[in-house]
Amino acid sequence: MTSVDTDRINLSAPWIDERDEELVLEVLRSGWLSLGPTGPRFEALIADAVGAPYAAAVSSGTAGLHLCMHLVGVEPGDEVITSSYSFVASANCAIYMGATPVFADIDPHTYNLDPAAVEAAITPRTKALVAVDIFGYPAEYDELIAICERHGIALVEDSCEALGAKYKGKPLGSHGYPATWAFYPNKQMTTGEGGAVTTHDEAQHELIVSLRNQGRLETSSWLQHGRLGYNYRLDDLSAALGIGQIEKLDRILEARREVARRYDDLLADVDVETPLADDEDHVRSWFVYVVKLPAGVDRDGVMARLAEQGIATAPYLPSIHLQSYMRERYGFAEGMLPVSEDCSARTMALPFHARLERSDQERVAEALRGALQGV
Repeated sequence: MTSVDTDRINLSAPWIDERDEELVLEVLRSGWLSLGPTGPRFEALIADAVGAPYAAAVSSGTAGLHLCMHLVGVEPGDEVITSSYSFVASANCAIYMGATPVFADIDPHTYNLDPAAVEAAITPRTKALVAVDIFGYPAEYDELIAICERHGIALVEDSCEALGAKYKGKPLGSHGYPATWAFYPNKQMTTGEGGAVTTHDEAQHELIVSLRNQGRLETSSWLQHGRLGYNYRLDDLSAALGIGQIEKLDRILEARREVARRYDDLLADVDVETPLADDEDHVRSWFVYVVKLPAGVDRDGVMARLAEQGIATAPYLPSIHLQSYMRERYGFAEGMLPVSEDCSARTMALPFHARLERSDQERVAEALRGALQGV
């Protein structure tokens, strides 16, 4: 197949408008670019959006997960259970603390942790569970919370891909546990880089605020630090962009839902498995639109054919335990997590963002149909 002379359809794109620019410009003109008043304004909006009393903005979702490991007391020698079918930060946060990541397999339909597999993975060294809301679909929190309570394990919500999702009628982040959010440009809303940790505990919030700012205490004078911390702050320029994004978050989420609905319709007769639909307990916040190809199909070949037509795709997601550094450090190998590994071999993200045109989606659907017929 020869290349098609046409405009490229990118995998993702943020929704940036004049209001965002105006807010960032206000901060630039103020001269107060970090540790100013804009950060707390942004944090109040994030807390309100997810139904949590406290929010601390941080430099990334990865930083937020690392700080959550501090919140729940993970130490060297501990084990932290999480999903392998996720971004590497879901496991790296445990390694940063000297703990060992332990992977449980996933449900083949939700792509989230299988509660039975989580329970089977628990050992006397298990300290915490990082529950991932993969692709914005809520994890099975009732079952996971019950497991954690039975075994005395701390729960951390990795909701980095799920801002705006709901579990049993309540927003993720409102269920009482520390939750981490990420605002990279491909997410529902963006601050450029950046993230946040929300909690329902004032002491936890105070600890996060200290740790993100080099361990400085609220009672300390400048350059006096009460504990070892990190430079995980979010600057005021990023926070200003975040304020503009939250102001239109409902519109962004609805636009992404509409793009997803169009894909559902356009792909109804294409031989792929489309994302799981919502039910009364799970309301997805659309982060990416990931399809699963039939077993035995050459995914790389399909992706190459789409690329020839100017359509970006990505293999979402490789299993973390099969990343080279994980294999080398822990001896992980194929066959450990058959469901995760099967999904990792067959799932693929299509171009997806809030302002993706229907004509572009039609191009994607037609190209995918043709690519599958050609492999």
